[in-house]
Amino acid sequence: MKRKQAKTAQAGSLSHAAEPLQQLVCDRVKGMRRDKGWTLEQLASLSGVSRSMLSQIERGAANPTLGVAYRIAQAFGLSLGDLVDAPASAPKIEVIRHSDRDFLFRDDPQCRIRTLSPLHLEKDVEFYELTLKPAGALVSSPHYEGTREFLTIEEGSVRLTSGDETRDLSKGDSAHYPADVPHKIENIGKGRAVAFLVDIYGRLATRRG
Repeated sequence: MKRKQAKTAQAGSLSHAAEPLQQLVCDRVKGMRRDKGWTLEQLASLSGVSRSMLSQIERGAANPTLGVAYRIAQAFGLSLGDLVDAPASAPKIEVIRHSDRDFLFRDDPQCRIRTLSPLHLEKDVEFYELTLKPAGALVSSPHYEGTREFLTIEEGSVRLTSGDETRDLSKGDSAHYPADVPHKIENIGKGRAVAFLVDIYGRLATRRG
């Protein structure tokens, strides 16, 4: 009897220990969805998890399985660990080192793109360093509706095309333009071109556009 009571007490203790984690996931899913401006239907479509299940998770009425949590994390561009791990104490200053290859988004004979934004953050703004070799070009398909880009030239000269408009930019010039249409940045100088590129998505793009 005592062993049975001990096991019951231990199970109850584990259940109470799991509650903060469940609440963390519930709060995080609800908060990230609202930050994105998504409806439950939109998150359901992106994650493959039913609207009713998502509603129960956000209300704390259901504890998601690992498979469900994984699909929700993927919808937000997160790993499962990012979604379920309790936030640890972290330094207030985060540094992205120039030598950190995890932040190298693209590196080929035409161009090199290095992200300057923390990879683990949910964000409506992304910041890149773009390096184009002579005659190199970055050709992009339309991004999400309402997306805008900001481009500042640090070195060299480029030709910017957005939709049916074209502008030539030199060192110190900057431009902002719609990025929900086909767009291209091409190096028209004799040396390399270096630029800083900012993508602004969703509600921020609509509000600031």
